Amino acid sequence: MRYLPLTPADRAKMLSVIGAKSIDDLFIDVPGVAQIRDLFDLPRHAGEMEVERELAALAAMNRPAGSGPFFCGAGAYKHHIPATVDHVIQRSEFLTSYTPYQPEIAQGTLQVLFEFQTQVAALTGLDVANASMYDGSTACAEAVMMAQRVTRRNKAVLSGGLHPHYAAVTQTIASAESMEITRLAAAIDAEAAVIASIDNDTACVVVQTPNAFGTVTDVSKVAEAAHAAGALLIVVTTEAISFGLLKSPGEMGADIAVAEGQSIGVGLSYGGPYVGLFACKEKYVRQMPGRLCGETLDAEGRRGFVLTLSTREQHIRRDKATSNICTNSGLCALAFTIHLSLLGERGLKSLAALNHSRARELRDALAVIPGVQILTPRFFNEFAVRLPVNAAETVEALVGQGIVAGVPYSRLAPEAGMDDVLLVAATETTTEADIAALVVALKGRTGQ
Repeated sequence: MRYLPLTPADRAKMLSVIGAKSIDDLFIDVPGVAQIRDLFDLPRHAGEMEVERELAALAAMNRPAGSGPFFCGAGAYKHHIPATVDHVIQRSEFLTSYTPYQPEIAQGTLQVLFEFQTQVAALTGLDVANASMYDGSTACAEAVMMAQRVTRRNKAVLSGGLHPHYAAVTQTIASAESMEITRLAAAIDAEAAVIASIDNDTACVVVQTPNAFGTVTDVSKVAEAAHAAGALLIVVTTEAISFGLLKSPGEMGADIAVAEGQSIGVGLSYGGPYVGLFACKEKYVRQMPGRLCGETLDAEGRRGFVLTLSTREQHIRRDKATSNICTNSGLCALAFTIHLSLLGERGLKSLAALNHSRARELRDALAVIPGVQILTPRFFNEFAVRLPVNAAETVEALVGQGIVAGVPYSRLAPEAGMDDVLLVAATETTTEADIAALVVALKGRTGQ
């Protein structure tokens, strides 16, 4: 077969070199129940037109976010993406294959990553940013492990306002480094509990603002408490547009800032791929995971770009690597950079203000519904409400009316016992008609 060029003799020779009797020996750690010996029950082949029809039928079963009123947030947000973004990412200078190991043939990609880093550092108010990561949740886990390397301590305190999925990812990854994870109970306003949990064994404190319930918090006091105990402060942001209106993590004393960049230039895409933002103080740069692109001059004095720092296991660091991250979500980082460049500082601030204004309109409309309680005291474009009925059942019922009412908190953290709590978000794409439709539907659901 042309796609499998090795002959049986080639395979036998390779197996003898590594001391394996058969190919099956290479999969000895995979449980037998997880192994499939026969072919999958799938059609063998079909023509292009037939495949297009089949896939189109499957796609039609999904409900696009833009097909009606949509109030989902909880870490992934619906924003307008200019058509220019899709056009520019297809330019030839951005199509360098794979990763930019050789700067002489990857200047377009390297410059994009350099500009991306510059933007992220400016947004987060910190000294240096890397060339992006998988997504916000894994960036959070990487930050916790970085704090362990910096402080040589093994305890991390996770705020009760941290997105439950971020907390779960951090627990899973950091456990491999034998870290002790203290995950506080879910809290709409978590600042006091976080400060009370800091001790002299703490490597880092992880807080989120706006948090999983939408609460906006100036975490300066948390930073002071963490630093007094010799710990680092990690600030998480899941809604990147909020950087246009709120204090930056750096302004509040963060040592490391991580964020999900999906809101800028990257569509919802049914859950990914997204792009992780990661920035820190310059004194910690050599413990930062991933890549760092730098600007330099070539032999003729012309501006050029290189990989300045690559402490990944794929490079020369091997077992001393700070991370084994194997991609930097380059296409999503490019889309982020293009969209943010189109907005500029003034545009980002205006967009952020519009998001907050829409959310306030939504808050005011929901607050007058009998039985509905607004739970989030300070918010950007998302907040939590308590319904007089089950939130998950309400969302399912309203989907039948063409309205996606939000995200039940029970979907993120079933163990929290908040079955009546609904997270709702409003962005620049939310209209007055969308809000009116949600209000009518909720009134009908609550019997008002």
